[in-house]
Amino acid sequence: WDETHFGKMGSYYINRTFFFDVHPPLGKMLIGLAGYLSGYDGTFPFQKPGDRYEQHNYVGMRGVRLYRLFCAFLGSCLVPFAYLTVLELSKSLPAALLTAFILIFDTGCITLSQYILLDPILMFFLMGAVLSMVKCNSCADRPFSASWWFWLSLTGVNLAGAMGVKFVGLFVVLLVGLNTIYDLWDLLGNLSLSLVMFGKHFLARVLCLILLPLALYTAMFAVHFTVLNKSGPGDGFFSSAFQSQLVGNNLHNVSVPE
Repeated sequence: WDETHFGKMGSYYINRTFFFDVHPPLGKMLIGLAGYLSGYDGTFPFQKPGDRYEQHNYVGMRGVRLYRLFCAFLGSCLVPFAYLTVLELSKSLPAALLTAFILIFDTGCITLSQYILLDPILMFFLMGAVLSMVKCNSCADRPFSASWWFWLSLTGVNLAGAMGVKFVGLFVVLLVGLNTIYDLWDLLGNLSLSLVMFGKHFLARVLCLILLPLALYTAMFAVHFTVLNKSGPGDGFFSSAFQSQLVGNNLHNVSVPE
């Protein structure tokens, strides 16, 4: 059912047809982009679960073959992400390998990664955010170095990605937020650290973990509204003024009061 739901939205992006959905746009935009780059033309109707794809080129979105990947590729990235995270936290190679093997042979993870779903995309950004946060913590002894800035910025990018796919991404925002509060509290208690240096630490985290994710999250919606410029099933959720900007709508280019 979900593949029918999100596959249809991928087709909407390819056809530039406006629609409305409860989830933020990033995951569906990436599904549409994967389909477009792999040769899918957006013509499959996705009317009901179980319909055969026949001659339609869907594998770029779903990723059931080795040469056409997207959801399957992102799902497979969870294994090295988990391995590196546990290795960084525990410094134990057996623990990291055990974690990786557990995910490799997890049938739920394998199944979710085979279909056109938001879940593998969401999990990719969730685990990416945790890995970046852990890596950034490991650079605490060399703050403001290139690697420290890289992992801190990448944490912010992954937070935006997680929130941009589903609002469930708020949970990883909470995790990173609590880690940041603990980190700043620890720095504040360091009497060898000047208030000026503490202020730099604070501003760096505001920049990378608040302003950067917000900018990227806003940019996703800017792309969303730019791409979907044709009338579609989501018109009725928006104002007459907005509908007048959609090609093919009855109000297109009609002057309407604000």
